[in-house]
Formats: sequence, structure tokens, C-alpha cells
Amino acid sequence: MSHEAAEPETPHLDFHGTTPYEDYVQADVLTHLQHTLSDDPGEMVFLVTTQVMELWFTVIVHEWETATKALREDDVPVAVAALKRSVRELEALNASWKPLGQLTPAQFNSYRNALGEGSGFQSAMYRRMEFLLGEKSSSMLVPHRGAPRVHAELEKALHEPSLYDEVLRLLARRGYAIPAAVLERDVSLRYEPSPEVEQVWAALYAGDDTSELARLGEALTDVAELVWRWRNDHLVATRRAMGAKPGTGGSAGVAWLEKRARKNVFPELWTARSYV
Repeated sequence: MSHEAAEPETPHLDFHGTTPYEDYVQADVLTHLQHTLSDDPGEMVFLVTTQVMELWFTVIVHEWETATKALREDDVPVAVAALKRSVRELEALNASWKPLGQLTPAQFNSYRNALGEGSGFQSAMYRRMEFLLGEKSSSMLVPHRGAPRVHAELEKALHEPSLYDEVLRLLARRGYAIPAAVLERDVSLRYEPSPEVEQVWAALYAGDDTSELARLGEALTDVAELVWRWRNDHLVATRRAMGAKPGTGGSAGVAWLEKRARKNVFPELWTARSYV
């Protein structure tokens, strides 16, 4: 009897048409979406990295919408699981700045004109992320008026409760003193912090820190921290590539990003910690 290791079985290689992998992943579509507009080799890195960011936006929106629906149905474990998955996805999203963070001004300028008036703030999927975080603004629908489906999706998201709105409604159902003004607010407007909500989080954190709601609070804080890091990494990459020049698309560039980087989402989760 031979004691030689058996040869591994050859995988199935012959398919009628495309492979099952291609049918599922659509890799051929994904890898042929890159159409550079300059001769600079760095533009491909910028384009692919930006497209990867859009894919991460898409899956993060999916997770936060899953969490929002679960909270509406009082299913905190499902919501926390979705939020925890989104933390790993946010970490991957934030790592997307690494290929762009080393750009010198000369390297960025070599293909910047190819962007024209294009700018990241025009991303519809990123806008849906911001809306889910409570960062609502009806003016941000304006750039998408020429794309009816996208505009309709954003308008729907604008008028729906945010992830944080559903968290506060859940706390109210659990007996916490969330003010009526917060629960009945116009959800199409940007969320503004409330001293009473701050007190609720402080009381909750002063109790059992292993409770279901405390775990929800920590999952939300993990998300908020990574959103803050995303904004800061964006600021640093932009400052490094173009200094204080106006941004593409007519934005104020670094000055606008600095303002964004100073803001926290789910604000009372941060300020309440001073009172625990």
C-alpha cells in the first residue's frame, strides 16, 4: 500500500458560460468600471479607492437600516449585532484613506482637473449614511435632482427617523424620560442635543453597565468614534494633498472639513460621561 499523500482533487474548471463566482460577485463588471481621464498613473489609485469607499458606504447603510428596523421592533440584540458589524466595516472604510493620505500636492494636482466639479459631498450613498446618523439637510438633495431614483431614495431617507431617533424612541418605551419635544420633533431636520437626553444616558450608564441598553450605548459610541475618525482622516488627507485651497465642487475645502471634524454624532452619549 502506498503511503504517499493523495493528490488533492482538481476543482471543477469547466463551466457553460461564466463561472458561478462571476455570476455572484459580478467581478468583470466591477473591474471594468475604471475610466481614467488623465495620463497620470496615480489617478487609477484615486478612482478605485473612491469606488471602494462607495461600496463600504453601501454595506454600512444596509447595517444601519437593519439596526434601525430592529430598534423599531424592540429587538436590541439584532440592532447591536448590526452596529458591531458596521464598526468593522467602518474600520475598513477608514483604512481607505491610507492610499490617498500620502499624496503630495503635485501628485494630486496632476489629475485634479479630471474631477471637474466632482466632489465627495455629492455622494448619494454617503448622504444616506449622514441622514441615518441624524445629520439631516434638505439642501443636500439639490445635487441629485437630475437623478430621479436617487433623489427619491434620499428624500425618503430625509423624512424617516434616523438611527438615533429610533434609539431614543426605544428608551422612551423602556420607561426613560425622553422629552416629548425630542420624540415628536421634525425628523427631517438635523438632530440637536438635549439636556434631558443627556441625563437619561448618564442615569443609564450609572446603572448596570452590562445591561442590554448599556451595550447598545457602547455600540453606538463605537460607531460615533469611527465616524469622527473618518472625518478627521478625510481632513488630514485633504490638507496634505491640497492645503487650504478651495475644494472640488466649490466647497470651502479644508475649512469645511475642519468644521465637520469638530462635531460628534449621538452627542449626549459623549457629554453624559462627565456626569457618571
